[in-house]
Amino acid sequence: MTWRRVLKGVLGPIISLVAVVAIWQAIVVWGHVAPYIAPRPLAAFRAITSNWSVLWPLTSWTIKETVYGFVAGVVLGVSFGVIMAKIPFLARTIYPVLIMSQAIPIVALALPLVLILGFSLMPKVVIVAWIVFFPVTVNVLDGLNNVDKDLLTLSRVLGASKFRTFVVIEIPGAITPLFSGLKIGATYAVTGAIIAELAASTGSSLALYQHTEAGQLNAAGVYGTTILMTAIGMSWFLLTLGAEYLCTPWRRRSVARRGWRGAKNSSAVNNKQGE
Repeated sequence: MTWRRVLKGVLGPIISLVAVVAIWQAIVVWGHVAPYIAPRPLAAFRAITSNWSVLWPLTSWTIKETVYGFVAGVVLGVSFGVIMAKIPFLARTIYPVLIMSQAIPIVALALPLVLILGFSLMPKVVIVAWIVFFPVTVNVLDGLNNVDKDLLTLSRVLGASKFRTFVVIEIPGAITPLFSGLKIGATYAVTGAIIAELAASTGSSLALYQHTEAGQLNAAGVYGTTILMTAIGMSWFLLTLGAEYLCTPWRRRSVARRGWRGAKNSSAVNNKQGE
């Protein structure tokens, strides 16, 4: 990737972020919005930096909940997706149950989990995993069910084993749908962690900190905490996007890169032909 392409990829999000902050500033200033309703952007950012010693432990705990829940949801989602793709009877049996499980509001699910698992890290991880699990499962299942049938037929004709076919053809064919599910899960994982903190936290947490600031009519603290939560979600999404970039090189080029050895052999062949 050239520096020009990197610059294009980075410049767009930066311009969008600056535009959002500018619109926020314009609405507050020109609309004469009271500070206890909506602060200026600088005040919200200052609320983060001035209370960073308090916010950082809460933020790190929220990140831990998000990471643990995301990993658990991905592992379960991929496993269920593969199992249902390989055993159609289970797909017909389990799929309706999965859809029905997603109809349960997360807030309604949080309180029973607290009663069962207690006020610990576990109910928060379960809620995040619950959110991530479904899009990953559905996308893996769709990806495996829509692998090119001609490639599968060709692999059987050439005598490839089922395991080799799965590793070489089916997994790469499901990678792109998988990352679509991962990006959806990454976007909503922090939302699940915040909801879980509101329902399953007895001590300090980022969600309860924001709730306390709202009770004190500290709009700068409320908006600053919201910015912090958004930054966690966006960072996790960007990490997922980076992993997709590394795992799907065929989306950037249609042929393998020619290394030094390939270039050398090509040069030798050209010289021989010239002779």
